Amino acid sequence: MNQSVKTLTAEEQALFDEMGDQHILSSIDTPMREDAFLLSDEEKVEQIQAYFKAIMEIMGLDLNDDSLKGTPYRVAKMYVKEIFSGLNPANKPKIALFENKYQYEEMLIEKNILLQSTCEHHFLPIYGKAHVAYIPNGKVIGLSKINRLVQYYAKRPQVQERLSRQILEELKTSLGTNDVAVYIDAKHMCVSTRGIQDISSSTVTTAYSGQFEKEQFRKEFLAAIHHDVRY
Repeated sequence: MNQSVKTLTAEEQALFDEMGDQHILSSIDTPMREDAFLLSDEEKVEQIQAYFKAIMEIMGLDLNDDSLKGTPYRVAKMYVKEIFSGLNPANKPKIALFENKYQYEEMLIEKNILLQSTCEHHFLPIYGKAHVAYIPNGKVIGLSKINRLVQYYAKRPQVQERLSRQILEELKTSLGTNDVAVYIDAKHMCVSTRGIQDISSSTVTTAYSGQFEKEQFRKEFLAAIHHDVRY
């Protein structure tokens, strides 16, 4: 462990307690340091493993126990290779576009995309569904790539508002169209397992651009994603 950790002062702790779970966004970009990728994934796993081992020891756990001794490594590997893999641009999915040979000009909707992310305030899971729509502008995207893009941006410490905007802006850029809509409905375990401990509520965020800023397009999109089809 080669970095000293600056703890919060009593005044800073009181301020963050008062702020609670407020989401303060300065940018739609995930806050990253300039040196974020100087370490390899293997080096990050090694250092996180050491830090997490220290956390477990501080809590009084016996890491000589067969069930616990591998936990620091498992957590470190999970952080870097799995649940926070979206922090690394090298893991961004390649986007394949195709000519819109059928001249399809209506909205195309990919709904009920499984979403699993992590709250950046408490590092607890966020899980739910994303619904994405766009109106083709000469090109269409492979359907699975929409799912992969959602998962890529979800696999990082997040707030749901930022996640919605990141998906929207990425699809606008990739597809070359402003006509994109994103709707996310998710549960936050920082709400259900701590604090208020409300297990029934969910959080909805939306992001619209282009034609979807018009009421008629939003209504069509919302009606489609809320229409329950039995297969």
